Amino acid sequence: MATRIEWTDETWNPVTGCSRVSPGCDNCYMFALYPRLREMHVPGYQHAPDYVNMLPGRLRDPMRWKKPKRVFVNSMSDTFHREVPTDFINAMFETMLAAQESGHIFQVLTKRPGRAAAWWAQHGRGIMGNWPRNIWLGTSVESQKYAPRLDVLGRVPAPVRFVSAEPLLSELDLSKWLNNGSLHWVIVGGESGRSARPIRLEWVERIVEECRLTGVPVFVKQLGSGWSKLHAGTEAKGGDWSLWPQSLRVREYPILAKVPTEDQSVGVPALAD
Repeated sequence: MATRIEWTDETWNPVTGCSRVSPGCDNCYMFALYPRLREMHVPGYQHAPDYVNMLPGRLRDPMRWKKPKRVFVNSMSDTFHREVPTDFINAMFETMLAAQESGHIFQVLTKRPGRAAAWWAQHGRGIMGNWPRNIWLGTSVESQKYAPRLDVLGRVPAPVRFVSAEPLLSELDLSKWLNNGSLHWVIVGGESGRSARPIRLEWVERIVEECRLTGVPVFVKQLGSGWSKLHAGTEAKGGDWSLWPQSLRVREYPILAKVPTEDQSVGVPALAD
């Protein structure tokens, strides 16, 4: 499904439904969007939002896409949720592996990197051999309290390991993981919606500066509803970067494989194998 999430081109949801695990989940768009999709009778949304639903009919969808895309996997769930059976995780990765020739890049973002690491050690290596270059793995970190997720993420040999620091709820020091090679890409953004918690620009500026010092690509997605309320007439999510400080107008990607060219990628060096 096409999406307005700025750092991807397409969403692919063979799993729907999720449950909250930390404060970054409190105002997750999934819980707001899910009931509307249910009212519209969209397949896969007939249950409550916290019901994790497998949709095997969607497993082969990426094989029908002819144009290379960046694909956010399970934007309405979590690939490594405890209620997603191992066999179904295997099937999703088998599709991603088979789609390499199509040029698709799959962006798997989880709040459960522990299960991702365990799956790789117990099952993934046998299915895929070396981790494929077209599958990126990331975890969400909203504050320093949850930064240890990055230690766990580092156990997985994905060619691009990334962090989504969105919603960023407090100051976050990523220097350890930027310097030790655990992170290859950083996404950062504020929270949107009526109950959005505010972001401070200095938090974002620090992350951008840390990425600059280490040569890690960074993507500033939005500054959030709290910031936009201070700038009358701006886009509700604080996503109009023409109004941002110049230092924060940065949207970079790692360069590892063929990706669509109609974006704002910058010429960061290709990462080593």
